[in-house]
Parts: sequence; structure tokens; C-alpha cells
Amino acid sequence: MSCVPCRSGEEERQAGGGGVRRGGRELMPVRRAGKRAGHKRNVPGGGTTVMELNWYEDFFQGVALDLWRRAISADQTKAEAAFLAKALKAKRNGKLLDVPCGNGRHSLELAKRGFRMTGLDISEEFIQEAQNLSKAQGALIEWVLGDMCQIQRISEFDGAFCLGNSFGYFDYQDMLAFLRRLARALKPGARFVFDSHMAAESILPNLREREWFQVDDILLAMENSYRVELGCVETQYTFVKSGKVENRTSLHWVYTLAEIRRMLENAGFSILETHGGIDGRPFAFGSPLLVVTAQKESQ
Repeated sequence: MSCVPCRSGEEERQAGGGGVRRGGRELMPVRRAGKRAGHKRNVPGGGTTVMELNWYEDFFQGVALDLWRRAISADQTKAEAAFLAKALKAKRNGKLLDVPCGNGRHSLELAKRGFRMTGLDISEEFIQEAQNLSKAQGALIEWVLGDMCQIQRISEFDGAFCLGNSFGYFDYQDMLAFLRRLARALKPGARFVFDSHMAAESILPNLREREWFQVDDILLAMENSYRVELGCVETQYTFVKSGKVENRTSLHWVYTLAEIRRMLENAGFSILETHGGIDGRPFAFGSPLLVVTAQKESQ
């Protein structure tokens, strides 16, 4: 797999950051689970304009998934799995929740390391692909097609993770609902690890209005704007492959680390560590990636 930027500048590849990035910005949003019909709100200051908030329900299909598959290397997945095994501090044979799991790349690798895995995602295509891959690997993994904001388990998991920049696809109200249900699904003292390129300290100093990328035979053009009335980044995507053009729009809510901390505490978590990468580098203003290790309160 090759990734060639379509303009000058150095490409950066970093494990734990949701794939190939450039200039501190991920190529495209990562798949997530969560489908709620008719999820719309009036945009403040937008008159009668109605913003569709569940954009992700139709985003991850076709060429967007082709690009996602090609952008992630096996070595990156192995590095992220090794980091998770260490950060979550779960015992061998411990039960872990991968949410959202996409095509199961992390769950498959962690299953090889002796963990019992459950992967949840909204994408039927990715869940089917994960089932096929686990069958070929001979891994006993539970795959769940469902909404990450509607997790129904109670005190079942020894740890959970959300890698790939999926943290932030909701506004504050829905993020808090997700975290509360996740906390309920974890055993007391269990850890939760997630990453984000979209923390305010990361994205706002590095946001570019226009970007171009090429991954193999797929060309991707992005137009970014910060919606101050919503506190989110809106991105218009244009994918070009074999002469076919597909357009997408995404919204990604931007939270400061302080806001994330308050959100976690409100849901019953406390932050143990924050880093700027899975290699342990410190997180600071301008860091392209935030990695958080949190723990559910003991009861």
C-alpha cells in the first residue's frame, strides 16, 4: 500500500492514530457504531437550516471503506494491540470490548494474545468481514451488530477500547450517554482506552481548509471548516477511484482535554494517563493525537 500526498509536505504515519495522517489530520473519519433515526437539530444561528447529525450512517460504504482498509498496515495493528494489552492491564483470558470494532482488526490481534473479545459495530459489511476473518483464523470472537450508544451489558468486561478516532462523533449529550452505558458494561476498576485526533488542542492549531491525499488508486480531496456555532469540524470529502466520484460530509465534535475529563468523570470514570501517542510521548498543545487511559470507579 502506498500513500502519496498530492502536494508538498511530509506524510506522517503513527500507530494508534487511525491510519495515515498528514499535518496532524487523519485521512478520513473512522467507522463507528450508532444509528438513531431522525437525529436532527436546528443549527444555532442558522435560521431554518437543519443539520443532519447522524451523517455517519451512510458515510462508511463503497470507496470510503476501500480507502480505510488500505490505509492501515498489519504492523500498525500489531503495535496498537501491544499497546492496548499493556494499557488495559487485563489478565490473560480477560474479556475485552472493542467498540466500534470495524472489521475487527484489533480484536483479531488481541485474540491471538489470549483475550476473549467482543466487537460491536453498526456496519453490516464490516461485521460480516470480521466474522469471516475470525473463522479463517479459528478465533472465537463475539461480533455484535449494533449501536455503541445502546450497549446493553452490565459489569461484563474487564476492559474496553475505542481506537481509530471514533471518539467525538457525537455532541456532548450523546457522548455522555455512550460513556455511561460503557461504564455500566465494565466491571469496577476496569480500564477504558481511546484516542482522538480531534481534541481541541490537536485539531484547532493544525486545521487546514483544503487537503489532498492519494492512497494507491484512490484520490481523496477534503475541505474542512470549523463550525463555531456547533463546536465541530465539518468536512466535505470527494473520493475518486477509476473515474468514479463519490461525495461525503462528516461532522466531528471538538472537545478540550478538560471537557473530556469532566465528561468521563460525569460517567463514572477517572483519567489515569494522557499521552500524545502510543509510544508514551507527552500530550501538549499542537500534539496531533490524544491517547487517554481511564478507569471505571471501584464500587
